[in-house]
Amino acid sequence: MPRSIDAPLPFPLAALPSAASRRSRGWVIAPTAPGSGQGRAKVSLDKLDPDAKPWSTGSKAKDRQQVLALAQEIDALQNMLYADGRYKLLVVLQGTDTAGKDGTIRSVFGLTSPLGVQTVGWKAPTEPERAHDYLWRIHQQVPQAGHVMVFNRSHYEDVLVPTVNGWITPEQTRQRYAHINDFERLLAETGTVVLKFMLHIGHDEQRQRLQERLDDPAKQWKFSLGDVEVRKQWDDYQRAYENFLEATSTPWAPWTVVPANSKTHRNLMIASMVRDALKALMLRFPPQDPALKGLRIE
Repeated sequence: MPRSIDAPLPFPLAALPSAASRRSRGWVIAPTAPGSGQGRAKVSLDKLDPDAKPWSTGSKAKDRQQVLALAQEIDALQNMLYADGRYKLLVVLQGTDTAGKDGTIRSVFGLTSPLGVQTVGWKAPTEPERAHDYLWRIHQQVPQAGHVMVFNRSHYEDVLVPTVNGWITPEQTRQRYAHINDFERLLAETGTVVLKFMLHIGHDEQRQRLQERLDDPAKQWKFSLGDVEVRKQWDDYQRAYENFLEATSTPWAPWTVVPANSKTHRNLMIASMVRDALKALMLRFPPQDPALKGLRIE
C-alpha cells in the first residue's frame, strides 16, 4: 500500500495533480491517507464517462487554439527546465490500443526541442531485457536533470498483460504494485515529477478507431490481428486498469484518468496539466556570470 510522503519532496507539491482541483475532481485518483482507517477508494471506469470534457471551453475551435497556445507555452517552459537543471519531468501515457498516445505526443510536445524532450515507445521486452528484473529497462530511460521524458506505454504493461493473461499470480501482481510504488517514490525523491495519464476511451470508440485503421492505407500499418484478440479481453483489461489505478495512485505519483473519446479534449486536458506542473516548479534561469557584465562583442 502507498505510504504518505514522510519527507518533503525536492519540488513543490503543486507540480502534482490534485484531486481537490475543481476541473480535476473525479479524474485524479486520490490515494487514501494512511492511518485514516478508511479503505482505498474503489475505481470504476464504467462510472467515468469517456465522452466527458471537463477541461473544454465548449467550443472545439477554441479548444484547438488553446492546445496550440499551451504547446507553445510548454516549449518555453521546457527551455527553462533545461536551463534550470534542478528537476526532471516524466510523463506516462497509458491506455488501450487506439487510446491516442501517439496523437497526444504530437499535439502536446510537437513544438518542443528534441534536445530536452525524448519519447520511448515501450514494446514487449527483448531477451536481454527479460534476463533482468522488469524495471531494469525502465530505469535506464527515466529523464536526466533538465529533461522531459514521455513514455508511450510504460512499466504498467507489466501489471496489465501478464495479469490479464494469467502469466503471474495475484500475489505477484500485488508485489509488482509495491515495486512500482517504491520505484516512483525513488524518482520523486530525487527530483523527478511523475505525471501519469490513463487515456480512457469507450468500447465502441475503440471499434471505430480500429476500423478506421483498417480502412485507411496510411494507417493500416498500425493495425495488427493481435489487436482483435486483445479487444476480446476488453472487460479483463478494464478491471486490470482499475486495480492498478487503485493500487499505484500515490501521494508522490497520482494517476489522472483522461476522458479521451474527444481527441481535442484529450490534448487540451493533458497539455493544461503538463503546463501547470512546469509552472508550479517556479523555474529560473541560472544567475548571470559577473564576468559577462558590460562585455561587448567586437
